[in-house]
Amino acid sequence: MPRTNPSSATASPAASSLPDLPEPGGLCAIHQPNFLPRLTTLAKLFAADYWIVLDDVQFTRRDYQHRARLADLDDLARQQWLTIPTRLPGGRPTLIRDAVIDDPGLARRRTTGMLQQHYGTSPHWPALAKVLDPMLDAFSTGRTAAVAEISTRVLLDLLGWRGQILTSSQLPARPGRSVRLADLAVATGARTYLCGTGGMTYLDSAPFTARNIAVAPFRPPTTGIWSTGRRLSALWALTALGPPALAARLHALPVGTVPMPRMRLDA
Repeated sequence: MPRTNPSSATASPAASSLPDLPEPGGLCAIHQPNFLPRLTTLAKLFAADYWIVLDDVQFTRRDYQHRARLADLDDLARQQWLTIPTRLPGGRPTLIRDAVIDDPGLARRRTTGMLQQHYGTSPHWPALAKVLDPMLDAFSTGRTAAVAEISTRVLLDLLGWRGQILTSSQLPARPGRSVRLADLAVATGARTYLCGTGGMTYLDSAPFTARNIAVAPFRPPTTGIWSTGRRLSALWALTALGPPALAARLHALPVGTVPMPRMRLDA
């Protein structure tokens, strides 16, 4: 299915005034902003025509919203966490969009240094480093979510993705985990919701069926570069293969078209 050309980079500030969208159709993925996302996450978003940034759910320190696992270019076994020091003004219930960076200047310098240390010897690094400049500039906003979202945006752009990005907090949706995801997918006009392996463990497909939206599983390979794709940032694959080669592999991935069976769980 061809990708849609975005009419704008972000959604309208008003939830009641949605951005101009193309005719209904296409694939929708809904995912939290992840800092320098894992290869499997980036691949799922790349396969979609729409990415809804899920920014109004609770921040989770053990997730990937503020951290990425890096691996040495020449030794996958040597891995290290790169973390954005993050403070939660509202305590544990703080939403992702409200999380703030502790000492943004220091966090930016540490990020720059660690990325150079791990990937600076790659022949693809100079071009990639330039692409990452907007992410580094986003540290000045003081918001962890801004850095994480932009880190994903620039990698998708580098790989030639031509989809559209919207934000969940700017879209109308009812409460309830699966019901809300279905409502968000409806807002894009998509006809298929692309569900990752984690979401498949809890998702109830009934709200999607009621809105005439199919649910397709996204199951990336588990061998080769994908063997560590659920743990490592996509930066390793990008610097090892180069953007054109990785983009070709992402284009070749099959996207599940078999609807998920109806489950009885829902939040």
